[in-house]
Amino acid sequence: MKITKISFLLIMRSLIAEYLRLMRFPGAATTAMPLLFGALSVNVTSFSILAPLFIIGVLSGIYGFVFNDYIDAEIDALSPDLSKRRLATGTISKNAAKSIIIGCFCAVYILVFVFFYRNHILFFSGLACLIGADILGAIHNIFGKHLIGTDFLLALAHSLFLLFGAFIVIKEGKPGVLTWIFFVLIFCQLVYDNAILGGIKDAGHDILYKVKNIALASGVRVHSDKTIIIPFCFQFFSFGVRFLSVVIIFVPFMLNILSYTIWLLLVLFILGILLVFTNIHLVTLKTFNRPYVRRLILLQEILWYPAISLLFIPLVGVFPTLLLIMLPGGWYIFFSIAIGGKIFEPILI
Repeated sequence: MKITKISFLLIMRSLIAEYLRLMRFPGAATTAMPLLFGALSVNVTSFSILAPLFIIGVLSGIYGFVFNDYIDAEIDALSPDLSKRRLATGTISKNAAKSIIIGCFCAVYILVFVFFYRNHILFFSGLACLIGADILGAIHNIFGKHLIGTDFLLALAHSLFLLFGAFIVIKEGKPGVLTWIFFVLIFCQLVYDNAILGGIKDAGHDILYKVKNIALASGVRVHSDKTIIIPFCFQFFSFGVRFLSVVIIFVPFMLNILSYTIWLLLVLFILGILLVFTNIHLVTLKTFNRPYVRRLILLQEILWYPAISLLFIPLVGVFPTLLLIMLPGGWYIFFSIAIGGKIFEPILI
């Protein structure tokens, strides 16, 4: 009897871990961050407001990730790198994935109305941003491998997600300049994540399956001997997006929207330098090693989110900002270990 119970528990633990991998649960906190940034940018700091926003963000990330895998299951099955994904292997059925997508999607809108509904233009503006983000995200998931430039639609979706977080919690008036600065920062980051980092990471197999994206159109190629060619035009594009986003981090201080201290500017400057030089290292690689590229991508995320989170120190103080910084990283580490992953071998991408 004991052996049977232990076997059952082990099977259940393994099954739950597989579902959490499908949902990219270790990365779910990261997908929720734009919502928190949106709320904090309009000076909303109440835990009773931020907590349901965070849950909405996590659920939105889950149905976005699973929907993407659902659409790409057949293509993923053909790739040596992606064939281990749960829908590609058949470990989890597409019907189960469909249930997760529908369930999380419905839960998001139910939570929005339960926690934030009010008969006010600001609520409906926020709701419109959320709907717009979902539509753009769906277009990217469905057509992203067939149309060049849909990375910009996904970036806009995440920026609208941030606006949703601002509009849905603000009591009166409208989001200020700081919110729009974060809107641009999130847009730049998502373009960088998907068009540049994703384009390099997947260049080896995307060309085999006739995927259309900015990286391949620019001439990025991975040869059979694992050498990688990244043309100057793509290097310049990546540097431009990365450098622009680093400069924008300092705009709130230039416009006197946020107060600053020398140490804060110094830390942001160091993080900015690291982001730029990490990008230069990535786009000048001569040998393609996908696990190494994924670690470089993870390093970019580790540097980026603290950099933009530090902007909230003048608004909420040092300790709450440190919690904001540690939230996605702590969540990622905890759930990566819980489902049997390795911290520096991202299972998310």
